[in-house]
Amino acid sequence: MPSQIVLEEKSGEVDEIKELLESHKSIGIASLKKVRASQLQGLKKALGDKVYMRVLKNTLMKIALESMGKAELKELEDYLDGSNVYLFTDLNPFKLALLLERGKVKTTAKSGDIAAMDVVIPAGNTGQPPGPVISQLNAVGLPTRIESGSVWISKDTLVVRKGEPINERLAGVLSKLGIKAVELGISMRAVLDEGLMIKGTELKIDIDATRKSIEQSNGEAFALSLSIAYPTKENIGALLQTAHQKALSLSLNAAVPTKETIGDLIRKANAEMTSLNIAVERATTKA
Repeated sequence: MPSQIVLEEKSGEVDEIKELLESHKSIGIASLKKVRASQLQGLKKALGDKVYMRVLKNTLMKIALESMGKAELKELEDYLDGSNVYLFTDLNPFKLALLLERGKVKTTAKSGDIAAMDVVIPAGNTGQPPGPVISQLNAVGLPTRIESGSVWISKDTLVVRKGEPINERLAGVLSKLGIKAVELGISMRAVLDEGLMIKGTELKIDIDATRKSIEQSNGEAFALSLSIAYPTKENIGALLQTAHQKALSLSLNAAVPTKETIGDLIRKANAEMTSLNIAVERATTKA
């Protein structure tokens, strides 16, 4: 009897998964490796009704995918390993990945953790008294000196690069110095967005670099539209100013009197007359 109840529960859960797959345009899979329960709860609260997050057994997800018989969903099967949380949403997948990235928190490293950034230990006072700490710092490549009863690091030193593992010795030093070199949080493995599978590495966007690229492209497009006189909502003012200046210059050169040019034409004629009079007077004097 208990086994029958378990089967019914699993069948009900599979039906729930199928309903979730059908009612959302994007299905994300994120790794739960080194994710704390408090972080997961915090993210669920922060994302609110935008994203439905649920930890599911990979076997039940696979059964649901196979029973639906949709070819585009089969691609999710490549990620049904390890500990995962599934995210069901109608958000843009890149926005979803960005929200999860912003939800990460920095923490002190343990042996085997991967550095989240290039870790540079700055020169200065460690606040540590002379003793075994000197050999510990020296062992990870930090030059030291003793000054005013404290151990000082002599110069800025890179101790680990982004993406490299942190060994036990370095983890101890970073912890002692209060340096947080590891990020904890949910990392996107992949998102299936309306049949398109997007890998986690493809979801990572450098916001600053993207913004600069868009600004540069916008500037180049604006300059091109001006050079070929292609009117748009953004450049019409500049085009009209350019056209007005060219028309004004042309009318002055052609001596075409208008309300805008008559003053300049009279001043130009007066200047030419004055110049001619001076030339005539000089020629007469010489004669």
